[in-house]
Amino acid sequence: MVWLVYPGECQALRFDNSIVREIQQAVNIADVISEHLSLKTRGKELVGLCPFHEDHRPSLYVSPTKQIFKCFACGAGGDVVKFVQLRENLSFPQALERLARRAGIKIERPRQKSQAAGAQGQADPVQLAKVNEWAAKFWQANLKDNEKGRDTRNYIASRKISPESTKKWGLGLALDSWDSLVNAAKAAGFSPKILQQAGLTVRRENDNGCYDKFRNRLMFPISDVTGKMIGFGGRALGDEPAKYMNSPATVLFDKSNAVYGLDNARHSIASSGTAVVVEGYTDCIMSHQYGCDNVVATLGTSLTAGHACLLRRYAKQIVLVFDSDTAGIEAASRALEICLAERIDIKLVSLPPGSDPCEFILQAGGKSFKELIAQAIDVMEFKWKRLTENLEKNDTFIDKRAAIEEFLRTVAIAMRAGKLDNITKGLTVNRLSRIMGINSRQINAELTKTLTRSRVERGNKTENYKDSAGRLGEGFYAKAQQEVLEVLLNQCNLSDNIKQQISLETFKVPVFRQIAEALFKSLQESSQPSLRDILSRVESVETANIITDLAANGEKKGNFSVRLEMALNAIKEHQENLTRTQIKVINDETESLRKLTSKPERPNLRNAGMV
Repeated sequence: MVWLVYPGECQALRFDNSIVREIQQAVNIADVISEHLSLKTRGKELVGLCPFHEDHRPSLYVSPTKQIFKCFACGAGGDVVKFVQLRENLSFPQALERLARRAGIKIERPRQKSQAAGAQGQADPVQLAKVNEWAAKFWQANLKDNEKGRDTRNYIASRKISPESTKKWGLGLALDSWDSLVNAAKAAGFSPKILQQAGLTVRRENDNGCYDKFRNRLMFPISDVTGKMIGFGGRALGDEPAKYMNSPATVLFDKSNAVYGLDNARHSIASSGTAVVVEGYTDCIMSHQYGCDNVVATLGTSLTAGHACLLRRYAKQIVLVFDSDTAGIEAASRALEICLAERIDIKLVSLPPGSDPCEFILQAGGKSFKELIAQAIDVMEFKWKRLTENLEKNDTFIDKRAAIEEFLRTVAIAMRAGKLDNITKGLTVNRLSRIMGINSRQINAELTKTLTRSRVERGNKTENYKDSAGRLGEGFYAKAQQEVLEVLLNQCNLSDNIKQQISLETFKVPVFRQIAEALFKSLQESSQPSLRDILSRVESVETANIITDLAANGEKKGNFSVRLEMALNAIKEHQENLTRTQIKVINDETESLRKLTSKPERPNLRNAGMV
């Protein structure tokens, strides 16, 4: 059985493992992986550059026959579900849901679960997504209506957004009404509570019902990477003080951790390795309309650590397009340090004064925008330019010191993240020494202090895959357990000969026991389960890596029957030694207890010289 946990829910759902196998069989691993990287045929397998480490020669192998993947450099491996987990940084249930949606498979959820969540006053994320989908269709219908949507359609046309883009991005219209959506939702059977939890309505101050949150606005549905509707953005069509308005934070939506357009851009981002980040909805839409398919938007906010972490799953590099005004430069400067701290390569593009990406593309075209992206400058170049400008325009010692400290902080973060080598660091310090007239030793001393203060977390994704050795145990008994699994993962039919000799209790190494449990359960359903069947019972990507390692090692060694017999003999010897040791311990404890409880002999006082 598989436990399926949805975000925001306090309990797990359980369903039969057959749904996992159904999803596995419905999607071809080669098709899924080829959406993220280029694969080439090599014999019976496909190979490509591994996206989970810095790979310069193809080390990721995909087996269309076995429906598994394996990188022989960093150790990542598993089935199609594990690839999606790793590539998109999703949990096991989220990856299943992602692939199920792709295959058109519906994952049924018990009705009593949603009812229980509602009874406890908790927001059910599935119901929130459902009401969001309904609201999007409701607003889209308004926009298509001959009378209701005429003016808004004219406005969209004036912004040069094509009908194809309008349909692709699901644009809609929230009417200039206080209760248009409220009344329609009531008729559709949605409760006032779920509407409020989804951020679609607002409770009145006198507590007498709710009113529509979005009114007289052009609506932009916001989806997560799986295509699930998580929230909305609305552009005012009248004179409202708030030109743009986003959904409030819900269990599905947080604008600091969501980017607009990722569901449409992720394939292009993965294939190009670059995510271009703009600020607004129309900037993103217009970029895609003119062929720049790797563009996403930050929902009108500055780039956050949450955005950077999300984009890092798909992109090796971020190109940030920012306004050339003071606010845009400040936001870009902060974004640089965030991306460096997250170990993401980032470059910057400055637009002409008074221009945004949408306007630039309409005036210069998509080709010119791509050329502008190609000319993006790197972090240190931007920061050096910013430093020299600040030193020139600021006369006070305090302002100059603040500018230098900001620059040194960036250098320290870059060094911590491995983005600045010693030679570049030395050249940077020398340049700074010349323009400041300060000894380079003093600058290095200040940089050392900044490095000490800057506690940037260190981590390498590749290490997560290679750090499995310590989990496999030590000694001949652990090696014997490993040998058994290496054999059975390749030759399951040999398990019939050893049913009386080993059980789940034989496997004392925790990860080996997990693998053995998945193997034994698979054997209960089939005498010849495939590696994919076994992987379907494992949620952890690390455990899946070990399974594919064991299977590959076992296949390479061969000689299955002899190795299995030797491993079983080693296990038997270990168990016999353990039994003898336990018996000796019991005997020793019994003897000690006998001595403690036996009646002591009366001392001979005469012989002791006391009489």
